[in-house]
Amino acid sequence: IEPTPEVIRSLCHRHFGVGADGILYGPIKDASDRLHVRIFNPDGSEAEKSGNGLRIFARYLYEAHYVQTQSFAIHTLGGIVTAHLQDDTGNVIKIEMGTVTFCSTDIPTAGPDRQVVNEALDINGRQYQVPCLSIGNPHCVIPLPEVSESQTKTVGPWVECHPLFPNRINVQFVQVIDRHTLDIRIWERGAGYTLASGSSACAAAAASHKLSLVDSPINVCMPGGSLRIDINATGLICMTGPVEKVFEGCLTSLPVR
Repeated sequence: IEPTPEVIRSLCHRHFGVGADGILYGPIKDASDRLHVRIFNPDGSEAEKSGNGLRIFARYLYEAHYVQTQSFAIHTLGGIVTAHLQDDTGNVIKIEMGTVTFCSTDIPTAGPDRQVVNEALDINGRQYQVPCLSIGNPHCVIPLPEVSESQTKTVGPWVECHPLFPNRINVQFVQVIDRHTLDIRIWERGAGYTLASGSSACAAAAASHKLSLVDSPINVCMPGGSLRIDINATGLICMTGPVEKVFEGCLTSLPVR
């Protein structure tokens, strides 16, 4: 199946397809036998990286015997990551997600070259002070005294498509619980309100760490579950969390809508 936007949207449709928050297309092997994955949002757009998706894909590669070791590399549009299965079941997987950058040209954000750590962002007349970063894909982190689903659904779409972000952006609303715990709500670029996101958990932890609000390790709580984020002295972000197999099946037809 060619992953055209129409096919992706049909597969992800909750009523006319399988139903999903995204598609992991692969494995694709290059001339050097390296494993690649393409990641698609439910609206058909292609994403650079997905933390949850990479944990899922890593377990699939192991169970389907594409890899024989419990540590291996996966190539994405957002860079190379290393997966580490914490046991021989694949129930818990650690992903080395790489290092973050707050450089405006890497995220990207509009305007002059700068570190986007305390940026003024106006949304419908309300001012937010936000750090923005890339961990292979772009994120805008909004620290707040408390977070909610309704606020995320109201403000998230405006931030995602703000003129400051030429390629749109993922948005995390972050509440600091203590020095090792965050509570976040997520608006994903191309997907909307999302119960859990690995790259969003990494971004929220990295931004909060940059602002000296938390210390590693950081437990990031989301409506869909929690992830452990470790940040070492070199700035490497590691994400550890569960992977649960739900079902497998055979697709016999695809009504493209």
